[in-house]
Amino acid sequence: MDDETQVRPGGKDHSGNADGIGSEQHSPLQGRAAFIQNWNWELVVGLNRGACERGKAQHGYNSETHGKVQGRWEKRQKEELTLGQLLDFLLQCHRSAPFLFFNGNTFGEIARRVVDAVFIEFPIGRRREAASVSAHYVAGVLDRDALVSGLNSLAKLSQFKAGDRIKTLRGSAQGVVVRIMKDGRIVWKPNRSTAELIALPESLVKEERI
Repeated sequence: MDDETQVRPGGKDHSGNADGIGSEQHSPLQGRAAFIQNWNWELVVGLNRGACERGKAQHGYNSETHGKVQGRWEKRQKEELTLGQLLDFLLQCHRSAPFLFFNGNTFGEIARRVVDAVFIEFPIGRRREAASVSAHYVAGVLDRDALVSGLNSLAKLSQFKAGDRIKTLRGSAQGVVVRIMKDGRIVWKPNRSTAELIALPESLVKEERI
């Protein structure tokens, strides 16, 4: 199955929008496409069946919600949505629990594959992190603000220079750029440390200044 869908940029909204993005900002959440046009409901069921098999759980349907969620899915399958709207829809599907088990895993995996395709031109590290952030949002692990800030940061391919304040993709460590090596790798020093670390530029992002 081809998961890739052509994405076109969303227009500007001078009053901000439902994705929490200001009027002059561009975000991957604003890109529009029929993201799930190739995902019929049978494929969704197949993902859940596979998750249940791996988790040694019974695959089955929630009689109260399965039909409703399937109907909403088939209605929206051909629609052009922003990426933000799609991720919200997948979160709603998860919360509606059409399957007995592993609803979060099922719809989170769809988010992971869609976002990986959206970030296809980015370095592999950023693609994987963007897919992970999106899947965690759909699974209910991350809130909306974390999704927005995470994807916006990952979409920026920064040009680094000595003295830049930086952080790792997951934000687990912060520091400052010491120098740029001839091969493009970044020498940086974590906060409260005298050690110098070397990293690929795609594994770091600049810290936003307030």
